[in-house]
Amino acid sequence: MKNDIMIREPELYFDSIHQELNNFLRDTFLTNAFANPLNIKKASVWRPAIEVKQNDANYKVKVQLPGIKKDNINIELDNDFMTITAETHEEKEEKKEEEKNERYQTSEFRYGKYVRTISFDQPVKTDEAKAKYKDGILTITIPKQQIETNTKKVLEIKDDEE
Repeated sequence: MKNDIMIREPELYFDSIHQELNNFLRDTFLTNAFANPLNIKKASVWRPAIEVKQNDANYKVKVQLPGIKKDNINIELDNDFMTITAETHEEKEEKKEEEKNERYQTSEFRYGKYVRTISFDQPVKTDEAKAKYKDGILTITIPKQQIETNTKKVLEIKDDEE
């Protein structure tokens, strides 16, 4: 059980790969033909990298959200899933006269909205969950609801006459 990995929501994994491939092809071949790639990237919805660990008592979820302010992160919990949304914007600054013609040559920063939904294989206690954010890593600890296990019962088979 220590090294078991449970893959959930496979359609989302394929969507992510498909979106990343589209982003790569668009940025590589269509940059000069259609639009400023920075504007296209701002409209994208990104999927942040996650790490989910569990033990008998709780789940521990880590989410990479570099450069995002704590106030721009939202966490919604339900009995068996969690959705994390965050948003980052390009910093606007006043430009001096000599910087007016300044434009991006390369930008690999991700601006826009981040969304990630994580499902759990066991119900969780949403009211006891805790989150902290440090150095671009969001860490969420969510206690599991203890599921009662029924004890075995052996039925006695009686004769028809009784």
